[in-house]
Amino acid sequence: MKKIILCLCFLIGSLASSYGQCEAINEAIQPGETLSYELKFNWKFIWINAGWAKMTVNRAKVNGLPCLQTDLESYTNKRIDFFFKMRDTLTCITTENLVPLFFRKGAEEGKHYTVDEISFAYKDGKVFVDQQRITKDKSIRARKDTLSSCVYDMLSIMLQARSFDASSFRPGQKMQFAMATGKRIENQTLIYRRKKNYKAKNSVTYRCLVFSLVEYTKKNKEKEVITFYITDDKNHLPVRLDMFLNFGSAKAFLKEIKGNRHPLTSVVNEEADEVEE
Repeated sequence: MKKIILCLCFLIGSLASSYGQCEAINEAIQPGETLSYELKFNWKFIWINAGWAKMTVNRAKVNGLPCLQTDLESYTNKRIDFFFKMRDTLTCITTENLVPLFFRKGAEEGKHYTVDEISFAYKDGKVFVDQQRITKDKSIRARKDTLSSCVYDMLSIMLQARSFDASSFRPGQKMQFAMATGKRIENQTLIYRRKKNYKAKNSVTYRCLVFSLVEYTKKNKEKEVITFYITDDKNHLPVRLDMFLNFGSAKAFLKEIKGNRHPLTSVVNEEADEVEE
């Protein structure tokens, strides 16, 4: 954490009003929000209880600048560790209006361990992105990029998506953005799919907005990466994530909500089944 703060203290000097172009109207997220999830993996047509995930939002303050720190932890349980061990810890720090400043991902997945660190700075209408990936053998891959458009990391883009006003969205509507991965900057596409009622693990049914993060193959075919459900209310809480991985697929199901900013007006019926609209 000290390293993160030191990096931000250095970066804060280069932050200017130019980062205003990447600001969102944040009416959904507040410090103190905590979301807990159950993880399941698909293994040869069988769904297995795999572990847990937890996302928290807290206040941060760097050199006088009020910020938000979002942490996402994902852990497999001991039974699953024998087949596939996962210990992922993601941290992103943004301004209160969700402009990305810093991202770190420490990922132990199977026999692989990597640490990605990404710093964002803003000046004269440009975004300066400094990335590095450290592997298990301590080798470091680093690169610097300068762009005239906004760039996000995998956590800050989720926060941005929660700030969308989807009232005018139509199924199939696409939003394109640049995302820093730790190795490079990639063009990504987010697609609004539909509204759908979803019964969560806490036995509450929510009216949700469904989005998909997709990649395109060399033949320009659409490849689903993540599909996520967010509540169709002012909180835009992610209540389910479907992740398509190299070894199969995984799902994260919401179990508990604490510290939501607004009333959960997306609750349809605590005993209703999943219904697509």
